[in-house]
Amino acid sequence: MTSTKDQIEVSYDVSNEFFRLWLDERMHYTCAVWRDGDTLETAQENKSRILYDFAEVDKTKRVLDIGCGWGANLEYVAKRGAKAAHGVTLSTAQHEEIMARKLQGVKVWCMDYANFAPKEQGEELYDALISIEMIDHLCSPAQAQQGLAVQIYRAYFEKCATFVKPGDCFGFQAILRNRMPRNRKDLEDLRFTADVIFPGGLNPRLEELVTAVSPRWEIVELHTRREHYGKTTAEWLRRMKLHEKDIRATYGDQVFDDYDRYLSTCVRAFDAHWSSDVQMKLKRID
Repeated sequence: MTSTKDQIEVSYDVSNEFFRLWLDERMHYTCAVWRDGDTLETAQENKSRILYDFAEVDKTKRVLDIGCGWGANLEYVAKRGAKAAHGVTLSTAQHEEIMARKLQGVKVWCMDYANFAPKEQGEELYDALISIEMIDHLCSPAQAQQGLAVQIYRAYFEKCATFVKPGDCFGFQAILRNRMPRNRKDLEDLRFTADVIFPGGLNPRLEELVTAVSPRWEIVELHTRREHYGKTTAEWLRRMKLHEKDIRATYGDQVFDDYDRYLSTCVRAFDAHWSSDVQMKLKRID
């Protein structure tokens, strides 16, 4: 993983209670999928349902969630039905949150996915994979400038292929970078988001992912969710502002100001096509 453990903790270990103030009740920190009448909670459940179906999970399947966050998607998988729902995260705070939830059928390792091997952990190969916006931590801006992005993403998909058998499916989701803005303030805000909120990471381009899945995975289905992520980040921003006074008092002015700038930039980025999001159903091929 290109992002170090220290960098991951900058992004996700501010405080579990801080994120709980403005994420949904289960603490999904990824793009929801909205239908008419949805709340953030139901829209996030829609996202998990789609990826569960993409991975062809059922009560007989053992599932691995790569980059499982605070365990919201694992909780959905376990409750809807799976033989086992396992996850990997590099964030200590996220791992502690999952352990505190004591979810039945859920097991999580706090480690780099690149060092994970089912047999070494006393586990069999899995029957299905899910990964939601974790790939954004794999390639740094410097590596992308060196032309290494596809190579790094291909290594990720090759590693993921070792967790399952040919014919098994993968529900995959990633934030995408599209256009670049044309004015200095917008460029500075995007750079701030990358350097301060998510140091060491970079959103892939769609064409890089389409190239990198070969030769181990077939793209069976693909949907982009740009407008959905714009609506998701706008709702996060709205909820966070409702707690401005408490956040400033508990975590300091800098934390509120940084996250206000970051989330406001995200809303603009999805509206202006600087960023998007993709969900793919992948099938492991021999």
